[in-house]
Amino acid sequence: MNQYIRPIAAALCFGVFMLMATMSSAQQKSAKLEEIAQYLNLTPEQKAKILPILADEAPKVKAIKEDHSFSRMQKMQRIKAIHQQTGPQMKAILSPEQYQKLQAMRHKTLADAIH
Repeated sequence: MNQYIRPIAAALCFGVFMLMATMSSAQQKSAKLEEIAQYLNLTPEQKAKILPILADEAPKVKAIKEDHSFSRMQKMQRIKAIHQQTGPQMKAILSPEQYQKLQAMRHKTLADAIH
């Protein structure tokens, strides 16, 4: 019986570790989206419309940034294409000032992708 205790305990520890890592990643993503909402000073109505768009966009941008097979220029072009797809939706929801802030944020994302 003792021979089974260690592997079971190790498996449980690994499972708990993986659960914590997943929760941490989800919490980080949520915190980042909340930070963006605060930066743009979104109303509750805007937040309800914008955050799903950003949540859908974020993993795509992250994947491009982390893909080392793309050149810097390719990364920039691909991220810019994602932003162009969601830009009209965002512009329709945000005030001109908020949209300008979003554009500045996106330019920083592009700059980060090529460095």
